[in-house]
Amino acid sequence: MSIDRKTFERSSEEELEGLSTTDQVLGFLVANDDQAFKAQEIARQTGLSEGSVSTALTRLKNRDLVEHKGTYWAVTADDRRLENHDGYARATALFNEQLGAEDSEEWKEHAPEEPHPSLTDDEA
Repeated sequence: MSIDRKTFERSSEEELEGLSTTDQVLGFLVANDDQAFKAQEIARQTGLSEGSVSTALTRLKNRDLVEHKGTYWAVTADDRRLENHDGYARATALFNEQLGAEDSEEWKEHAPEEPHPSLTDDEA
């Protein structure tokens, strides 16, 4: 797809690059962090080819950003690792732009009163 010269000159390199396949896969898994998916399901949901998704998942696994068990894939539970990944920041910004930023007060309104059983007393 082409763009006009004015857009080319005004836009940063990052804006012109958009999200890579790897960032799109990671963004999908982050948005659905309560589930694990087969590569073919991720491909179907994102509109990407299954081969591209498989390659992206392997790259993400090598960076410890996703977990793999059997034929299923899920985003890592390590929030710090995700926050330190630059693609995560770009994906989050794009999804916030498209879908609106999350409202932390709304999250608190629906949050359980007790901490999740996986948290220790020190983490709660």
